[in-house]
Amino acid sequence: MKEARIVKLIGGIYTLKTEDNEKIALKPRGLFRHENIDPRVGDVVLFDDDFIQEVKPRQSILKRPSIANVDQAFLISGAKEPEFSFFLLDRFLVHTEHAGIDAIIVINKIDLLSPAALETLKEQFRHYEKYYTIYFVSAKQEATLHDLRAEFKDKVSVFAGQTGSGKSSILNAIDPSLKLKTQMISKALGRGRHTTRHSELIDLFGGLVADTPGFSKLDFESLDATDIKDCYIDFISYTEACKFRGCLHLKEPGCAVKKAVEDHEIPRLRYENYIRIQTEVSQMKKRY
Repeated sequence: MKEARIVKLIGGIYTLKTEDNEKIALKPRGLFRHENIDPRVGDVVLFDDDFIQEVKPRQSILKRPSIANVDQAFLISGAKEPEFSFFLLDRFLVHTEHAGIDAIIVINKIDLLSPAALETLKEQFRHYEKYYTIYFVSAKQEATLHDLRAEFKDKVSVFAGQTGSGKSSILNAIDPSLKLKTQMISKALGRGRHTTRHSELIDLFGGLVADTPGFSKLDFESLDATDIKDCYIDFISYTEACKFRGCLHLKEPGCAVKKAVEDHEIPRLRYENYIRIQTEVSQMKKRY
């Protein structure tokens, strides 16, 4: 048997890419359904002339978007149209941290901001810069995208973010040969229309990247309160100083994280987003 990576899935047909850059379209063997094996784009598989025979162990898995073995996620947000949301960004960061995937934050459409508004936004990101790589770009300004190209080499990357944030536009700008479909923001709805209809890994600057369907809703079905706490990586250095072991940084006395918020070492908005996410998880668990 030979080894390859799944790079596309449409209508139950998997496109495989071998180490020799040969592309082969196959279906998985029928037993996969009975064995509850669900091959995904990004999976490394073994195959013969007829079927995909085996899915090799995964290093990481994303549920939405459904991509396996991702090294890093470019989290794309619009500075405007749609309006930027730290709450949505923090939700995405929880998911990437839980999946064990590096996050690169990309703020697109900076051409829609005044210089003063852009500086204000950058100042709000000072705390995040301690933990994540951040780019401020415009798909319409090629010079702002130059440094972004170096991030793809030897990595499997995924583009994720709010619908209409410009994921496809950025990819088209850094490699015009891709010619990915884009659509304008709906003025009536205030959000973009979905433009990417399937997941596909594309060769780009020495790596592979997936332009995945845009979405604005993220759920936390598989996460509990401890997971959320551990996914806030800027809280970790304070945890040992908390009075109680296993402190969730909510109502516990002697919480070092809450003190860090009061001392302006952690932005209050980021902590408030944490409480909102924890509340959502708690309510979700009660329903079930």
